[in-house]
Amino acid sequence: MDFGIVQFTSDRGLRPHELAPLIEEAGFDAYYVPEHSHIPTKREAAHPRTGDETLPDERYTRTLDPWTSLASAAAVTSRIELSTAVALPVQSDPLTLAKTIATLDHLSGGRIALGVGFGWNLDELSDHHVPAGRRRTMLREYLEAMRALWTQDEAEYHGEFVEFGPSWAFPKPSRRIDVTVGAAGNEKNFKWISRSADGWITTPGETDIDDSIRLLHRIWADAGRDGQPQVVALDMRPDADRLARWRDLGVTRVLYGLPDKDTDTARAYLQKLAGKLAL
Repeated sequence: MDFGIVQFTSDRGLRPHELAPLIEEAGFDAYYVPEHSHIPTKREAAHPRTGDETLPDERYTRTLDPWTSLASAAAVTSRIELSTAVALPVQSDPLTLAKTIATLDHLSGGRIALGVGFGWNLDELSDHHVPAGRRRTMLREYLEAMRALWTQDEAEYHGEFVEFGPSWAFPKPSRRIDVTVGAAGNEKNFKWISRSADGWITTPGETDIDDSIRLLHRIWADAGRDGQPQVVALDMRPDADRLARWRDLGVTRVLYGLPDKDTDTARAYLQKLAGKLAL
């Protein structure tokens, strides 16, 4: 089990190229950023945490582009993994997105992973012409198509939402780009993960995850998957007993947020957190 930092990026916080070196310097293993293309002002979709159309944080409306953010972080770091929590692939063209991610993996020296979501904000998805009732199928096809582009010399894909004939697409990632899914810990989502992804990212505030991890492992084994799924747990503050229990249950990474108003505040927080985690 290792530890990473997730930054709710915005145009009012530290820029990724300012924060990422501090994360690496403090001994953490990964840096995650989110994605929202836009937030429609007229909204009907309920936020998972508020239960209605209100947003719990203004930064939803000010989120930076994840791929540009990770590219700037890659340029000033050499070790930490760079990922998303979470990206929304169905809001992009899959051929272009596959190229962007593969290029970023190439430029970073093979340090890219991908955390994805189905998309809770149906208003946002609608503006991208994503049918709400088919977004899971759409995401599956996007991931399969991108995987083909990343691994096959002459890639092709034929689906409901993605269609292209034999094609050349380079660069190829230097290693498998792992895909984890940020979603509620339930049977439906775990069956989807066990078919189409490499692991699970817990949702914010979801800390009572012991039974969910056991369920995921059972569904993973029943699906005939080798090894064990990755489990990325979002945590509020370190608790030695909980972390030890999570490690025993198979949590592979724990993520923490941070204050990112300025460099001094972020550095002090990261150093204090690293000390508690004995990094």
